[in-house]
Amino acid sequence: MTAILMDGKALAAEIKLRLKEEAEMMRGAGVSPKLATILVGDDAPSKVYLAGKHKAAQEVGIGLETHHLPGTSPAEDLVLLIRRLNADKSVNGILLQLPLPSHLDSRAMIEEISPEKDVDGLTAVNMGRLFYNKGVLVPCTPKGVMELLHHYKVTLAGSRCVIINRSALVGRPLMHLLLAEDATVTVCHSKSLDFLSLTRQADVLITAVGRRPSFTLTREMVKDGAVVIDVAMNRLHGKLVGDAEFGEVAEKVSMITPVPGGVGPMTVAMLMENTLIAAALQNDLKDAGVLK
Repeated sequence: MTAILMDGKALAAEIKLRLKEEAEMMRGAGVSPKLATILVGDDAPSKVYLAGKHKAAQEVGIGLETHHLPGTSPAEDLVLLIRRLNADKSVNGILLQLPLPSHLDSRAMIEEISPEKDVDGLTAVNMGRLFYNKGVLVPCTPKGVMELLHHYKVTLAGSRCVIINRSALVGRPLMHLLLAEDATVTVCHSKSLDFLSLTRQADVLITAVGRRPSFTLTREMVKDGAVVIDVAMNRLHGKLVGDAEFGEVAEKVSMITPVPGGVGPMTVAMLMENTLIAAALQNDLKDAGVLK
């Protein structure tokens, strides 16, 4: 069996072209979408990720306002900045790049962001909306996973979906999105018993552990013909890889995402879409395509 490669890079490029047209239409209606990003400290991976988001915003035609605070900044400085951006009507979305330095409470800082400008979808308000299947600003990585599954016409209703991750960034919101499409969802984690029997039952297996080599998804862990979505990014022997031992797993499954080039580009594209959704809602643009 030769697995279909779920090309997130190509799909993200298509989505960004659509969003570029949408942003042009918004500007024609007098609305100039703008994203404000905040980086605290000098974490090297965070700088790389943020640069990719800035590049995507420029490609789509979203205005940027960037803020870089020293890593030693007290919580009060970050709170004041977020509150100022909340009050700034020219700013439609606020992105707080994670992780934050250890002395800052990430959850408390996220909760300072206005839910209407929370383009990462991580505030309790937006998570609560997702719980009730009323999500508007949905966490970007789970949203990107769903877009990939839809694009490749993966059957979800009645399918057994297994998620190896229970974080607020990936596993928990993804669980709600899959349940909303009538999938049977199991969430696995480090304390799960009979782990292999669970992963081997999955029609759709989503892994987001990111701890190679201590955890590697091997061919013995997947069902014949399954769909594998690899969200993780690991640096292994100088290469960027996912959780899956790609070559051997790809021989057994029907579809699989590559790393890089799978979920990562989709996450960035969904951030751009969320920014336009936020701008449309804040300006009462009911006919905006991103709201359909």
